[in-house]
Amino acid sequence: MIQIDLTSRVPIYEQICTNIIRLASAGVLKPGDKLLPVRSLASELGINPNTVAKAYKLLENDGYIVSNVGRGSYVSDKLTKDCAERAMALDDFKQSTKIANLLSVDKAELNRIIENIYNGGGIDD
Repeated sequence: MIQIDLTSRVPIYEQICTNIIRLASAGVLKPGDKLLPVRSLASELGINPNTVAKAYKLLENDGYIVSNVGRGSYVSDKLTKDCAERAMALDDFKQSTKIANLLSVDKAELNRIIENIYNGGGIDD
């Protein structure tokens, strides 16, 4: 269900968040579905439970999941397909921007590309 790339530069907790959002976008997870408990998911992935707890906390802070002490964590109705796809697109954009920054791509060039796309395309489509 959730796959983690231990060789990736993307932190594991971010990968977990992205995976949950992608699963909701694909319709695999639906509002009200119960997520695996923190310890169970950590054991399944072979990672520290604190990493899973951090991912769940971020998802909860963003309103994507609802956690109830003693009952577990559930997908909220905020994670509808449209919302999940939007969140996924923003996450992809953020990761691409981080990579561009690491490669010293000028911020003005990125802004020009964004403006060009939002204004109907052109040479950078």
